[in-house]
Amino acid sequence: MDIRQYLPPFRKRQPRVAVVRLQGAIGAARPGAAGLSDAALGPLLERAFRRGKPAAVALVINSPGGSPVQSALIAAHIRRLADETKLPVHAFVEDIAASGGYWLASAADDIWADATSLVGSIGVISAGFGLAGLIERYGVERRVHTAGSAKSFMDPFRPEKPEDVVRLLALLEPMHAAFKAQITDRRGAKLAAGRDLFTGDIWVGQQALEVGLIDGIAHLVPKLKALYGDKVRLVQYGLRRPFWRRFGAAEATTAALSAALDLAEERALWSRYGL
Repeated sequence: MDIRQYLPPFRKRQPRVAVVRLQGAIGAARPGAAGLSDAALGPLLERAFRRGKPAAVALVINSPGGSPVQSALIAAHIRRLADETKLPVHAFVEDIAASGGYWLASAADDIWADATSLVGSIGVISAGFGLAGLIERYGVERRVHTAGSAKSFMDPFRPEKPEDVVRLLALLEPMHAAFKAQITDRRGAKLAAGRDLFTGDIWVGQQALEVGLIDGIAHLVPKLKALYGDKVRLVQYGLRRPFWRRFGAAEATTAALSAALDLAEERALWSRYGL
């Protein structure tokens, strides 16, 4: 007797793709901070790559950038997991993947964007305010005593010194070089020949495709269905909101105040791109 006729039919396992949302500015992990950091994302990335044997990992990126160090750490973490698990990684840009946001996208094997997404800004910036004239107007005297001639470097309450600017540029250039090396290594021959793509400029959709910063115009769901079939299951992974954003104003006041400067800094990053 052939018992196979009494067994339930074998059901082919539907392919799964882990979808990791990378939303917000990139910065070092701090209590109450809402941005992206390697410390915060590490456990989430481990689960996305290793839980349930996914067919691939998709990164949904919406970030104006931030810390070069955290950008490098997160991108390297993604590549280590991709190499260890032998999984393809796809990046999908929403509104923006600029500066460190594009550094994260470059960790993927291919990058897809909307026709109106902003992409690029491969550069490094240091911005601040000069308040020397302001405190002088109000009769405020700035007193600074240091042990070490460089400890008052770029003090915003003192007039800018040419030698400080030279030193600052000497710090920014190696960061820029590391960023360029990352993009050159990851994108390689895809980048348009004869074009300087490392000026800090940004491109929109089709423009980014023409210069090789992305691989095509596509959205997450239809592209993953085209790659893995109509039955593909998308498993979502994302950071939880800071606890003070999940409670009422009264319970969250102290934590919210401690994070106010972080939020202002993040808002400034988004506003640079009109978002």
